[in-house]
Amino acid sequence: MNGENNNHVRYGGFLRDRPTPRPSLVDAQWRQRDLENEVRQAIAAGIDGFSVDIMSPASDTSWWGSAVPTALIKAAATVDPNFKIMLMPDMNGAFKTTTPGQLAAEMKVYASMPSTFKLGDGRLVVSPFLAENKTASWWSQFISEMTTSYRINVAFVPVFLDAAANRNAFASISYGMSNWGTRNPAGNPVSASNPDSPMALADAVHALGKIWMQPVSFQDSRPIQSIYDESQNSQNLQNTWQIAIASNSEWVQLTTWNDYSEGTSFAPSAGHGLALLDMSAYGLYSFRTGAAPAIVRDTAYLSYRSQLVSAVPINLSSAPMALRPWSSPARDTVEVLTYLTAPAVVNVKVGSTTTTCNAPAGMSSCLAPLKVGSITATVVRGTAEVSRVASHTAVTANPYNQNLEYLVDSSRR
Repeated sequence: MNGENNNHVRYGGFLRDRPTPRPSLVDAQWRQRDLENEVRQAIAAGIDGFSVDIMSPASDTSWWGSAVPTALIKAAATVDPNFKIMLMPDMNGAFKTTTPGQLAAEMKVYASMPSTFKLGDGRLVVSPFLAENKTASWWSQFISEMTTSYRINVAFVPVFLDAAANRNAFASISYGMSNWGTRNPAGNPVSASNPDSPMALADAVHALGKIWMQPVSFQDSRPIQSIYDESQNSQNLQNTWQIAIASNSEWVQLTTWNDYSEGTSFAPSAGHGLALLDMSAYGLYSFRTGAAPAIVRDTAYLSYRSQLVSAVPINLSSAPMALRPWSSPARDTVEVLTYLTAPAVVNVKVGSTTTTCNAPAGMSSCLAPLKVGSITATVVRGTAEVSRVASHTAVTANPYNQNLEYLVDSSRR
């Protein structure tokens, strides 16, 4: 909370979650070992690669400058050469004022490194975040500079904040496109009835003859900006995976692996352990195979907040987070997401109140009101309890800081 010279004290600290703690390493290259471990974690979850947000020029050799992209590419090559790193220059950072030639020189630095993501035909994939910060003509010059100055052919896959407004202008220079996306079910309906919906965007980009990279997300909560999305427990995650499958998206980008400042991380953490990666594995299998996986063991995932949306924190210096105007409505719910081999009864005890649901085989959701106290869920088939999960944090009426991130616990591990 008091890190970075107290810059974030007024809203209770920069972060509400952190990576899963590990023992201290007696290794001068501990940062490199950590990156290698993150690659292993991603591979274990079925992920093929990382997009690396490049925020600084190669001349910035600090750890938070060019050192991270270089070290991550090296980590991927060390752990598994098949795990790829996609270059994502951040056009909201230091590159905002660069020329096409300058950015080409920056991307050239990473192009020949092992494990940098290239297509089968050898083209280097460059997927800038907030691509619309530069015009399509500007990007055309960048692609030309890469070819003429460095003999590097580029497969350009821009990531927009507003793909609908930019797809046509960028079509002639793009291999594919993506949208950064929203983090709530209202913004991620699983139909194409709205022309700006994710399904409609994917259809429109496919009609242009381009591939689509669908963003898949869980939640978004930003103390520094005093905003949050209502992801409705796991509903946003379920919707975005359904969109990826139904839209025949060629690629999926999990947004994000480790942006704890925006509360969007999938990486193993203190707040949700391995649960988000495990939950996502169901959608990932369906995305790759076109069929839902067989359920071989009964598993329950418990998602909840540690406080009600209306709770007033003790730390009154905190600037309260407000719901995004386009978000799903705020709600106070506990969810037990079950993956069952056969039908069973789900009992959710929140404080002193118990809610019961009849859950079918396969994946289903049981909702209960969020209340103060600890939370326990059991799955019973006949007279046998086949699964149990409890909250690692009790819901409090008097939180010290406002924290609207969903926590997740698993009966699996």
